[in-house]
Amino acid sequence: MKGVILAGGLGTRLYPLTKVTNKHLLPIYNKPMIFYPIETLVKAGITDIMVVTGGPHCGHFMSILKNGHELGIKHLEYAYQENEGGIADALSLAKDFADGDSVAVILGDNTSDADISQAVKYFREGALIFLKEVPDPERFGIATFDPGDPSKIIKITEKPQNPDSKMAVTGVYIYDNQVFDFIDQINPSGRGELEITDVNNKYVEKGQLRWAELNGYWRDSGTFDTLLESNIYWAKKAS
Repeated sequence: MKGVILAGGLGTRLYPLTKVTNKHLLPIYNKPMIFYPIETLVKAGITDIMVVTGGPHCGHFMSILKNGHELGIKHLEYAYQENEGGIADALSLAKDFADGDSVAVILGDNTSDADISQAVKYFREGALIFLKEVPDPERFGIATFDPGDPSKIIKITEKPQNPDSKMAVTGVYIYDNQVFDFIDQINPSGRGELEITDVNNKYVEKGQLRWAELNGYWRDSGTFDTLLESNIYWAKKAS
């Protein structure tokens, strides 16, 4: 299995911090933000990793990550996302890198101490998404469960105004290689992006979407409040 970390975008919600560097390189306590998803993948035994980045500060990644060996990565590649095309668009750039293999995908602004190694070990086909209950479901893709079978997701809604649950799709996914075919089949959303929610719903339609709760700490760090929360958690954990 290959690993893909999506670390593009301009990070405008964190201006002026992101006027000087990429959002995913901002500090979370004593490490750049992107170190955390890298550690999640490496601990799960995934050491063949691609970082998809973009924006004016993309070159900063190379000076920090170098060839990845210091972080336990055996092979590190980079891809450049030219526009703000969405998560699915960014993932599409990893098609050749995946080379027919499955991919574990993590958003670069996610920090977590969850262990996904067993999920990686036993993954075979379809898609596995990790969910977490959140207090602000309107910020995320939210799962709707089958009333007759709560273990089954019947749809995912992106940033719903009236969410069916508080179970959010975290930025951690495992896909088989058909994910790239599904990306080719979806159309841009109203905001002009290829949404990963539409890809996940393609798996729902085929009955191939499974989910697991992401155990342990998880938070995206894309706002000033969540950036602060993440810093506080990791500082306390290190003390």
